[in-house]
Amino acid sequence: MPLRRTRADRFADLVLDAVERLEGRWRRELADVEFAVESVPPIDAIEAARNSDTVPLCRLYRGGAGHNARIVLYRRAVEARASAGAELAALVQDLITERVAELLEVEPETIDPDYGLD
Repeated sequence: MPLRRTRADRFADLVLDAVERLEGRWRRELADVEFAVESVPPIDAIEAARNSDTVPLCRLYRGGAGHNARIVLYRRAVEARASAGAELAALVQDLITERVAELLEVEPETIDPDYGLD
């Protein structure tokens, strides 16, 4: 009997697909970047966003002092913003593209020419 994939597993697959798509062009720049998924944003991120009335969907930790840069997507917040399927995959791709662009200090369209076209 095949194992059932959870929503968390399917979301992690979307993140891996998005990263793999960018690694073809940005492998060297992304070599030391960690990508992660957490269920919900930490309380400090929620409190920091309180004035903007938005829930954080992802976060870039720049690293330094012996730590790698890290991009974290908050699964439940992202899932609440997009329906499953193509819309969710496009949102995940855009979020990762935006954070990589922020990390490398370039425009998202430089990272992924298809950014925002979905």
